[in-house]
Amino acid sequence: MYDNLREKVINWIDLNSDQIVSFLQEIIRVPSVNPWFFDEPGESSEGDVQDIIQKKMEDLGAQVKRWEPDPDKLVKYKGFPNYTPERGSYQGRPNLYAEIPGQSSGKSILLFGHIDVVKAGSGWREAEPFSGLIKNGKVYGRGAVDMKGGVASMIMAIEAVKSSGIPLAGSVKVGTVVDEETGGMGILSFIDEGYRADACILTEPTDFLVAPLCRGILWGKITIKGRSGHIEIPHGHWSSGGAVDAIKKARYFMDMIDNLNYDWARRKVHPLQDLPCQIYIAQINGGEYPTAFANEVELVFNAQYLPSERDDKFRRGGKVQQEILDFIKNVSNADPWLRENQPTVEWYMDADCAETPSDHEFVQLLSKNVNFIRGQSVVKGIGFHTDMGWLVNSGIPTINFAAGDPRVAHQSDEHIKIEDLIDATKSIALTILDWCGED
Repeated sequence: MYDNLREKVINWIDLNSDQIVSFLQEIIRVPSVNPWFFDEPGESSEGDVQDIIQKKMEDLGAQVKRWEPDPDKLVKYKGFPNYTPERGSYQGRPNLYAEIPGQSSGKSILLFGHIDVVKAGSGWREAEPFSGLIKNGKVYGRGAVDMKGGVASMIMAIEAVKSSGIPLAGSVKVGTVVDEETGGMGILSFIDEGYRADACILTEPTDFLVAPLCRGILWGKITIKGRSGHIEIPHGHWSSGGAVDAIKKARYFMDMIDNLNYDWARRKVHPLQDLPCQIYIAQINGGEYPTAFANEVELVFNAQYLPSERDDKFRRGGKVQQEILDFIKNVSNADPWLRENQPTVEWYMDADCAETPSDHEFVQLLSKNVNFIRGQSVVKGIGFHTDMGWLVNSGIPTINFAAGDPRVAHQSDEHIKIEDLIDATKSIALTILDWCGED
């Protein structure tokens, strides 16, 4: 009997694959660009995507609630991840929660994603950024991978179970939030509202990896001081007023960062991660004139960290921040100029991370279903940040999983393969059925 139910759900998805693709096209065509990607933040279309999702969920019998994150209400999270009051008002940028109650006391599942996207950018050749064009078995458009493809899969997976006439013992819950791409106040507000479940699939693109781990990310800027002076004439020692080339001092710092990375490559590793945590220099800004030594150089960096490196506020980069600050101080103290002219550090972002044990029953269940649909399943962590931190820290075992190659996210001609979209929908639908149970 149970196998017949699984087959019924899969058959519905196969027969309605065009409907799944159409739903993805519909939400791609809404340009829900996070307004903070523009020089002058303006109106957002995130609410228009939520309109579409709300209608779909209400048609499926869900109870739906919408609200806008309120920075004043969230001030109690000051110093925690995702608290970004500098983003201002979230008017017109609603979160959404929907729930289809279970028939009895089965386990509940939360299907979760964000609906904001990065700006379109330039260089699109295969399709217009918000066209949702189908070409060569792929759906094109900004957000096709990150992460409207995942959102479409999870919602259509619910429809597949519902339309197959299968009553579930446990509740099926949906969360779609704003602001993941630039700060994360959406997930913070969602958690603050008190929504919980027995397990969660966060449908970030993993290219079918069952990913119960993501790393944290620190963004920061080291400002290294020099002393400008004419570049074409000799100068005395800096202690007597001579010029100091900030670019040369920055090169020294970057050499020391390379040395630190050798150490991190041994220490900051995880069995589910292919790459160790590192500090990467992402931007170098410095110099004023071609005829003058640089007075100042900025090194903008990206540093990754592991869930094990948490601190007492779940502000998980806190210990790593201090490690980096100690490193900068030690490097500076080894150089006479820098010892007296200490670099400054400005932190841009602390994007937290989390881990669900790979032997957790929910991880094993999803892995089993992916293997059933795809013929293989790999459990592995992902290197980029997702919203899973607050979910796990709130007691919800969470897995990142969806179709779509994350390397295509944010690129021109972003696209997702239709075959993969359908297979992800099947994997999620079977997991809903298995986890929540037939009533």
